[in-house]
Amino acid sequence: MTLYHDELLAASVDDLPLSYNDTETMLYAQSIGFGRDPVHSKELAFVYEQGPLLRTVPTMASVLVPDMFPPDLGWDFTQVLHAEQRLQLHRPVPPSAEMLISKRIVDVFDRGPRRGAMLLFEVDGRLAKDDTAVFTLGMTVIARGDGGFGGASGSAPMPHRVPRREPDLSCDSDTRVDQALLFRLNGDRNPLHADPGTAGRAGFDVPILHGLCTYGIACRAILRTICEYDDTLITGFDARFSSPVMPGDTVRTDMWQDGNIVSFSCTAVERDVIVLRNGKCTLAT
Repeated sequence: MTLYHDELLAASVDDLPLSYNDTETMLYAQSIGFGRDPVHSKELAFVYEQGPLLRTVPTMASVLVPDMFPPDLGWDFTQVLHAEQRLQLHRPVPPSAEMLISKRIVDVFDRGPRRGAMLLFEVDGRLAKDDTAVFTLGMTVIARGDGGFGGASGSAPMPHRVPRREPDLSCDSDTRVDQALLFRLNGDRNPLHADPGTAGRAGFDVPILHGLCTYGIACRAILRTICEYDDTLITGFDARFSSPVMPGDTVRTDMWQDGNIVSFSCTAVERDVIVLRNGKCTLAT
């Protein structure tokens, strides 16, 4: 297959209607670990609609957009790797809404035949009723099978640097052995996360957890330890995916707070593997 730079940059989608309700909001929260203790009142606020106000996990924005990485872009979709996720919140994500979504490919870089192509995606989400901006998503995707198409070389946005000192805080989050089966109900039905045969052909003993689930687990850890479950404090959330989590792993989120910036990284404790790097959570000032 061959990627065509100009055609990809022209393949934008504007004002795609999107609606969701509190069912999707509560499902997302449960799929990243909220509600494990059903009498924890602050966590219950994310998974029970009868409270004074159903709260929304900020990183839910990352799973709202349908067909984020379409399989028909001229790439080898089986070799696509989601490398980085960025999120900017212009206002808190409502627990239910009708929205308009605009998607575009910002740039495409050729890293060479052996290293693949790099694509930078961007998505804006706005409220349909008044055009209010809610979120902007940025994604870096590596198409490992599509390098050498003749495009220009380039790089993704510079990753955030985590401080070298010992973490200020750490938070351990258990994952369930069936967590990937639960998280996939948010929309990512890639069989790598459900089918043992597909996982085996990719070199894994079991289906792996979605990177965006680990991303959400890190957000939950920061909400728990720093934000006291106030979701409105988080205005940005960026991270780089470095290794998959196996369902059942304990994910330790290490955090460094400097003013309104919380740097973070995640480790699969039992295997001593860093699974999320260069994390940057921006808090409201």
